[in-house]
Amino acid sequence: MVAEAGCRRHDLLDVAPEAWAALLATRPDLDGVPHLAGWARAGRPVILRRRGPGEAAAALPVGLPLPPGDGKRRIGFLLEPGSATPRPPVTLAAARRAVPDAWQPTCDALIALGAAHGIAPCVFGGLLWQALTGLPYLTGASDLDLLWPVTDAVDRRLLTALAEIEARAPMRLDGEIVLPDGFGLNWREIHAAEAGGPVLARSVERMDLRALVVGPDDRLVFARAGA
Repeated sequence: MVAEAGCRRHDLLDVAPEAWAALLATRPDLDGVPHLAGWARAGRPVILRRRGPGEAAAALPVGLPLPPGDGKRRIGFLLEPGSATPRPPVTLAAARRAVPDAWQPTCDALIALGAAHGIAPCVFGGLLWQALTGLPYLTGASDLDLLWPVTDAVDRRLLTALAEIEARAPMRLDGEIVLPDGFGLNWREIHAAEAGGPVLARSVERMDLRALVVGPDDRLVFARAGA
């Protein structure tokens, strides 16, 4: 079962159908919302999100988005930890079957970039939900949202290559570099930051400002304020 201490933003969780039905029974405001009644029964997960103000610390803050054709609404829930189990992240390589034809060359370049840096980029956003559900989440205006989990310092060459790939891409590349402590930093903000400058880092529980520190070989680390 899920332990709060081990959870990170964007983690996928499967909810037992019985627990899902009991949860929906407490949310009459969601009666009749498309796809929700059979969501868990269809094997579709929810995603861990940042905790909102006043939400109970003992519960897991999760959510799911509806497809654009159904209002593109983002729906939040609070789960009891024992009612959900973790699901592995979805890599870009695994989601490639759901990628539009026009995106294929960009996705191939991103997968190759990840391999060169020892990283398997994972998807979130529209591509994640389209790959998992088969529902139409991607539109002509969709971004490609990726998580780049790192185990150490961030190689600036990764960010430079991301910017170069985006310049040739038919879509916007969005997403985060995910640090070993689970905090995520927007890759675009890191790429634009100057040495010593602040970058916003996000986790389930809070947001921090980190100072960008340039180390040897142009590798970037992010020091907590006051550290």
